Amino acid sequence: MAQLAPAPKPIGIFNQFIAQKTETLVLKEKVLSLTGDSFHIKLADGTPVFQVEGKVMSISGRKTFRDMQGNHMFDICKEHFHLHTTFAIKDPSDNKIMEVKSKFQVFGSKAVGTFTSSSGKAEELQMKGNFFDTTADITDEAQGGFVVARIDRKLLSGKDIFFGQQTYALQVAPGVDMALMAAMCICMDEKNNEGS
Repeated sequence: MAQLAPAPKPIGIFNQFIAQKTETLVLKEKVLSLTGDSFHIKLADGTPVFQVEGKVMSISGRKTFRDMQGNHMFDICKEHFHLHTTFAIKDPSDNKIMEVKSKFQVFGSKAVGTFTSSSGKAEELQMKGNFFDTTADITDEAQGGFVVARIDRKLLSGKDIFFGQQTYALQVAPGVDMALMAAMCICMDEKNNEGS
């Protein structure tokens, strides 16, 4: 994968997880896990960065996102009673800090993530994927379509199919919050798995 250009200014909420250089995160979901969809998010070199814990009997499909010290960062919850699939990213006090809402497209998928950066600026990021959602770009349209992250699903890896796992490589641009980009990737995966 080619390196991504640095963001003109930091984009995100969790300053300690703003990428200093182009970082590639690997998300491998254990779909058949008995504890719900629980998995680690690692750097390309195998270093764990985040842990995600799924709740087995949760109607909202709540996933708890933690750093590697076990600190609760946020939860990802599906909101019901929306025309389009909508996910809320909520802090440990249950306050919504980000919303990811899918938009209808004839081909491919599209979602919009909205949040307020730690700088106080309102952000709107668009995620657009191809028809089979093997790749998607997350862009900042206010910055002229600047690519803040790129998702590449490594489809048809024999081992992953055998073990029922989805594997994503998430490339994050310098100056962008890795935790929020991982959350958007998880929302895309959840939306894609709705029909199956």
